[in-house]
Amino acid sequence: MEASLLATERRLVLLGSVFGFLSVAIGAFGAHMLKARLDATGFKAVFETGVQYQMAHSLALLFLAGLSERIIPSAKIKVVGLLFAIGIIIFSGSLYLLAVTGINLFGAITPLGGLAFMAGWIILAVSAARRES
Repeated sequence: MEASLLATERRLVLLGSVFGFLSVAIGAFGAHMLKARLDATGFKAVFETGVQYQMAHSLALLFLAGLSERIIPSAKIKVVGLLFAIGIIIFSGSLYLLAVTGINLFGAITPLGGLAFMAGWIILAVSAARRES
């Protein structure tokens, strides 16, 4: 296996693992320590959406690490991984901040993270469709 591909796989596993851990930790923190605040402000669903998208894309990062160079070029895997990581930070992060602070400006940033997620999925699909066996 090419050294750079192995390094990319390791980074993706590291990112997926860290973001997955944080998803569980943030979800538990919200469910226990912020429950009264989130229920009182009506932002519980917003917070939970952030946790769900973070976990889904943490798993997607782990999935990317398992893709073979034969299926998706490693350069594309790097780009998709970066877009998913950016999406987690912007999408989920802005929802957490919105839910905790109630500052609506954070909600205006959220779609940028969603666009990063969608761009990553599109690049992944197009790369797979173009790859010949």
